Amino acid sequence: MTPIITALRNLLLGLVLVTGLAVPALAQLTAESRAYYQNWLKTANRAEEVIDASRASSAALEALRKELTSYRQRFLEARTENGDRIKTLEGQISALGKAPEEGESEPEDIARLRASLEEQLRDLKVPRIVSEEAYSRANGLISEIDKIIRERRTRKLLERGPSPLNPEHWPGALRTLSRSASSIWNETASRIGSATTAERIQNSLPALLLLLAIAAFLLLRGRPWAHAAGDYLRQFGSSGRGVWGFVVSLLEVILPFIGIICLAAAVELSGILGSRGSLLLDYVPGWALVILSFHWLGNQLFSNRLDNDLVPVQEGRLNETRLMVDILAVILVMQDALVKLENIETIPSSVHAVASFPLITAAALVLLRLHRIGAKRRQKQTADTAEDGAIAAGANRILAFARRASYLLGFVSPLLAAFGYVNAAEALIYPAVSTLALLAALLVFQRFLGDVYGWLSGKGSAAQESLFAVLIGFLLAALALPLLALIWGARVADMTELWSRFLEGFQIGGTRISPTAFLTFAVVFAAGYALTRLIQGSLRNSLLPKTKIDPGGQNAITSGLGYVGIFLSALIAISMAGLDLSSLAIVAGALSVGIGFGLQNIVSNFVSGIILLIERPVSKGDWIEVGGLMGYVRDISVRSTRIETFDRTDVIVPNSDLISGTVTNYTRGNTVGRVIVPVGVAYGTDPRKVEAILAEIAKGHPMVLLNPAPSVVFQGFGADSLDFEIRAILRDVNWVLSVKSDMNYEIAKRFQEEGIEIPFMQRDIWIRNPEALAQTKAAPAAGEPAISLASAPAATPSKPDLDDLQQDPNEDADGESDADK
Repeated sequence: MTPIITALRNLLLGLVLVTGLAVPALAQLTAESRAYYQNWLKTANRAEEVIDASRASSAALEALRKELTSYRQRFLEARTENGDRIKTLEGQISALGKAPEEGESEPEDIARLRASLEEQLRDLKVPRIVSEEAYSRANGLISEIDKIIRERRTRKLLERGPSPLNPEHWPGALRTLSRSASSIWNETASRIGSATTAERIQNSLPALLLLLAIAAFLLLRGRPWAHAAGDYLRQFGSSGRGVWGFVVSLLEVILPFIGIICLAAAVELSGILGSRGSLLLDYVPGWALVILSFHWLGNQLFSNRLDNDLVPVQEGRLNETRLMVDILAVILVMQDALVKLENIETIPSSVHAVASFPLITAAALVLLRLHRIGAKRRQKQTADTAEDGAIAAGANRILAFARRASYLLGFVSPLLAAFGYVNAAEALIYPAVSTLALLAALLVFQRFLGDVYGWLSGKGSAAQESLFAVLIGFLLAALALPLLALIWGARVADMTELWSRFLEGFQIGGTRISPTAFLTFAVVFAAGYALTRLIQGSLRNSLLPKTKIDPGGQNAITSGLGYVGIFLSALIAISMAGLDLSSLAIVAGALSVGIGFGLQNIVSNFVSGIILLIERPVSKGDWIEVGGLMGYVRDISVRSTRIETFDRTDVIVPNSDLISGTVTNYTRGNTVGRVIVPVGVAYGTDPRKVEAILAEIAKGHPMVLLNPAPSVVFQGFGADSLDFEIRAILRDVNWVLSVKSDMNYEIAKRFQEEGIEIPFMQRDIWIRNPEALAQTKAAPAAGEPAISLASAPAATPSKPDLDDLQQDPNEDADGESDADK
């Protein structure tokens, strides 16, 4: 950017700012705001000069970026200030109507009000315009700084340096490292022998002794104290042995770590180290924590307690595997010590290559060794995990990928370092080790949280397979993503930049969706939903049962209230989140197109459900018949109705079938219904006697109403019997089958006592044209008498079996067929 363009832009912004400041009503732009903006202009100009020169160090660029980030955050907040007031003014101006065109006039008071409102609106928009421009400028500068730093890191990563296998670099590397170690030792020796150090030790002797005593006790007695604490905690419940074992293992790390901190503090307080030694002493607690943490991970992973190890090994080689993990920790500490030494002293790249190559090779060999140790057991673990389910199999695939990646990096990294790409080798091998350690820590902590849940819930080891354990695993994996990014070279500034962009949200049309808005929507909607369910429960269980509303009406009220409550909750949540409801018109348009093409059946069922809830032609608990199905209505939703048939099966019926089809409701309004019990008696029986008996039976049943009284109808003269019917009104028609069965039992009993016969079906067979049979009669055999049909004695009729009687459908009641007629 040229200096002329920069000067012109600063001049323009200054004029805008000064114009805004000239308005007394603009309270936002105070003298402090003007000073703040002037400082921003100076910082922005300096940042542009630094970026154009591109000669500043990465550390200086990081510091400048941090300063620009603070300005950008302030301008981001200022972009949304006075938003409500601006909307109010715009609404007031819109209420005044369209501004008059040139040559037209409007009433003086309206014109004066319009001018005042427009002036206030301009005053409020000035700081937002300035903040918008400043925010864009700061964002652009930050992006340019990030680009420069990334390009530098990429160049360094791909840079080829001296090969560590070149023997010419070995003597120089040994001399440099020896000189650095001698310098640290000489400084320490000179400080120990000085009178100043002796006086300092004497003056701080009590504090030194106290720190040394604490360090000695924690380092020597930390492990027994941790086990003693575990024995005490196990008194609170034996089911938490896994939990207490984990706590004991953490204490075995924490107590020695505190002891090392006290020891380092004692050394620093004594003043026996020189400048180089003091700088390295600051990193000693961190190195100790790395070694203790890796040792703890090895003990937690490679034990008999865990079934799925990060690196599966044979049971007889657990000690060897734990030793390999400890060696990895020592290698990481030595590599970090080498880097810190390079920051203290200037070390040539050849020395760094020679010193780093043995560490890279050792780390690669350890990874390969770990891979080979678990090769025989890995296939068995994969097969066992596949039987546990898809989630376990997916986790196992992730761990298997991490193992194979570490194996590959262990093979590639020494080759890269041998060819001079030491930076690339270090960027691959050490993040691989750290990634394995992080995944191991996630596995251990997931098991611990599962043990805690199993202890608190009483599920024990079964909690490891519960939904809670799976959700905890996903949560820990999500939390580990930023750590993985930092391990593989991402800058803290990159993570904060992503977080800032995440908080800023994204733009959809004229609406900005941010995490704050989403969280507001979720909280408000959840509160409204919970309140709706609370009111529904109160109405269903407390208020409505005390009214005279039938169960179907009660269900309709609670269901309708639920839909209205959810709709209002969503509407209020959208408004509280600051979302523009006018943008929903696009969604409504797309939804209407979808309805027209493929959602018409769903919408039809939805509208039918609303009609069912409002008109209530069918209510919950009704006995209905629809589409050949008969049963009780158990639930009515907005899409379908659930009917429970008499054989206890649930049938889901679309609501549109209940609205557009024919529905028989046996219990609509009330449960009173009629039962009809037919019965026939033999000819010759006294009809009045039968009528009296049937009336007595009907009136004697407890489910039969006496008002209106039951009636006995003499239906007529049947083919085989005199036909009667009992017609009675029941208190509850749902008992119609039971009442009918009871009456039949009573009828059979009373008819037997009174000698009244219930006839069976009878048929007389008449054979016409018997002479035709005589012509086709076969000749009698020798010795057999001839019997003619005419002289044959009439057979005595016997009682037929009703199941054997089949009447020709073409015969009438007299047994005469249509063909005979």
